Amino acid sequence: MKSSKSFLLVLIAALIVAFFVFDLQQYLTLEALKGQQAAIDAYFQNQPVLAVAIYMLTYILVTALSLPGATIMTLAGGAIFGVLGGTVIVSFASTIGATLAFLAARFLFRDAVKAKFGARVKALDEGVRRDGAFYLFTLRLVPIFPFFMINLAMGLTALKTLTFYWVSQVGMLAGTIVYVNAGTQLAKIESLSGILSPTLLGSFALLGIFPLLARKIVDSINARKVYAKWPKPQHFDNNLVVIGAGSGGLVTAYIAAAVKAKVTLIEKHKMGGDCLNTGCVPSKALIRSAKWLSHLNRFKEFGIKQASAEFDFADVMERVQSVIKTVEPHDSIERYTGLGVDIVIGEAKIISPWEVRIKTAEGVQTITSRAIVIAAGARPLVPPIPGLDLIKPLTSDNIWALRELPQRLLVLGGGPIGSELAQSFARLGSQVTQVEMAPRLLVREDPEVSAAVMSKFRQEGVDVRVEHTAKKFAIENDENILLAEHKGETVKIVFDEVLVAIGRAANIKNYGVEELDITLSPNKTIATNGFQETNYPNIYAVGDVAGPYQFTHTAAHQAWYAAVNALFGQFKKFRTDYSVIPWSTFTDPEVARVGLNEQEAKEQGIAYEVSTYGIDDLDRAIADGEAHGFVKVLTVPGKDKILGVTIVGEHGGDLIAEFVLAMKHGIGLNKILGTIHIYPTLAEANKYAAGVWKRLHAPETLLKWVARYHAWRRC
Repeated sequence: MKSSKSFLLVLIAALIVAFFVFDLQQYLTLEALKGQQAAIDAYFQNQPVLAVAIYMLTYILVTALSLPGATIMTLAGGAIFGVLGGTVIVSFASTIGATLAFLAARFLFRDAVKAKFGARVKALDEGVRRDGAFYLFTLRLVPIFPFFMINLAMGLTALKTLTFYWVSQVGMLAGTIVYVNAGTQLAKIESLSGILSPTLLGSFALLGIFPLLARKIVDSINARKVYAKWPKPQHFDNNLVVIGAGSGGLVTAYIAAAVKAKVTLIEKHKMGGDCLNTGCVPSKALIRSAKWLSHLNRFKEFGIKQASAEFDFADVMERVQSVIKTVEPHDSIERYTGLGVDIVIGEAKIISPWEVRIKTAEGVQTITSRAIVIAAGARPLVPPIPGLDLIKPLTSDNIWALRELPQRLLVLGGGPIGSELAQSFARLGSQVTQVEMAPRLLVREDPEVSAAVMSKFRQEGVDVRVEHTAKKFAIENDENILLAEHKGETVKIVFDEVLVAIGRAANIKNYGVEELDITLSPNKTIATNGFQETNYPNIYAVGDVAGPYQFTHTAAHQAWYAAVNALFGQFKKFRTDYSVIPWSTFTDPEVARVGLNEQEAKEQGIAYEVSTYGIDDLDRAIADGEAHGFVKVLTVPGKDKILGVTIVGEHGGDLIAEFVLAMKHGIGLNKILGTIHIYPTLAEANKYAAGVWKRLHAPETLLKWVARYHAWRRC
């Protein structure tokens, strides 16, 4: 492949150089065409087929090599073949040549562009797949855009070759007719600039707007089809109705109220959603208690002769509930009512694109709204493993009701939730067996990240079973057992309680999604476009119910776009920005990441360099007894631009914030290195990671000359 690219590049370069060295451009001027018109006409009369073939081949070659002269060739087509014949011949020749240029650019340069600008190219490709034909058509209709640049630029995108061909042929037809027709009056043409009058240019510009208008018309027609069977209310009770009072719903309602919109927020269970009641808050409270015990068990490391603690697991779980109660006012009915949000506790059901029926303790009511935002969240995914229903499994929803510590806890799943809870329960005294079908825990992270976490787990007594696939649950001799497959053999694992933590499924049932035929994604989430819109343009979805990320902070991030687009989309819509999404897994060591890691960069074919700083060398980490982990930064080759960062270590989720800010605002490692960090802090690890990059890119030749200069100064 590489040799083929090199050969093609050399061949194209040689042909272009030959064109200019031998001054072939002199034959593609208006004066040359006028001077040779009689001879060309005579040749065409004697050898019509050969003349057409030579003309088309020359035109294709000029266009494919992006050489100057296509305009003269088009005029010649009109002068030689007439309006009809010239239009047909030029149309096919120009399109074939343009397509060859398109394919050459794709073959030679697309891989390199993807490697350097992976994330941006991916976003561009998605837009091209969706709207590429419309945009190409617009560019072809407006002659102020050089066609050779369009050919090459489109070759770097994911636009299909067939689409490029037919859109180019149709889009260039109007301009072709103008120039071919002008060619029939060649003797009257004094200059190329005289062909296109300001009026004609303006007409082309207006014509170029047509594809965009056509897209708007198509969208309008599709919207009308979606809404066809639903009668639209004459007036509305609300500007916005939000279903679900988790992170996404609360932020949506907050923004709507802040801009003085009439907004109703409906929640059927508890304000705050999963994050407050069964997710982020309780799990972090449990992690903190468990971590305190782990420090106590390390008393000798801190110069303490003896330390121990008595505790009751029930008291730990009551503390968890106390933390929830303390945080609860942040998401309370009272707070949001005070902000101007109408809160309704009840079950919502969308009965039309503008109507929501609410079943409450007092009865049933129906409210209308110009827009609806679905923020219904997700629930733990419980797989259909035979026998599991007999065991009554724990999930991240109901585990908080436990008041007796399981002696033997089986954790099914090696993702963030399963790993956080597995370690916490082990530290609290359970004999924990963690089963994961993949070769390692936290498979979305790089292998060394998984290795660090698994090493710590095993050190603390967690029985980590990777490459184990759960096949069947059963009860034998009053004991719960799991039969798992490992490398072709059946393994029996005995346990008292099982925590199922293999993922979360979007809540898409029982509130009107099926009845309205709201489109779902292949992952069984509500499908949304770049503006958080569903297939109903006035119905939006955010958070876990929509994906693609199931994080509290991304739900809040999406909520801003949904609220603003729902309330002000008739003026301006904002596409949700996923360019910099951070997250953290709160195991010990913590794992935090933003942007690409190595395995993702390799999968996407993105070129990168790695700079890694080991936190075991950091003064503060040594003083704290937490000298483990690393900061790993991926950068563009030869540059300090950050592609992604992974931090493994104490407070990794806090330390990552500096890199999130840097990536969001285009700050490179040089500026991080030049920023003062307080000594001694863990945050210095970020600066030292930047220092690693700097050392790897030290100007060795310059430094040798500097060394000679200093040696001379000592003489």
